[in-house]
Amino acid sequence: MQERLQKIISRAGAASRRAAEKLIEQGRVTVNGLPAALGQSADPERDVVAIDGRPLSISAERTY
Repeated sequence: MQERLQKIISRAGAASRRAAEKLIEQGRVTVNGLPAALGQSADPERDVVAIDGRPLSISAERTY
């Protein structure tokens, strides 16, 4: 299922959603090897989201 990149990055524990926005603006985030854009969505089960070339380890949905 498609989710906004900020949420994917936050759920992976790499940064808060606000910090994730800054990483995207700085061009440090890629989706399937292509630079990400602010507001972009991705499917964490199909797409490879990376920060500074390092793929994120995206865990299963958290339940609270």
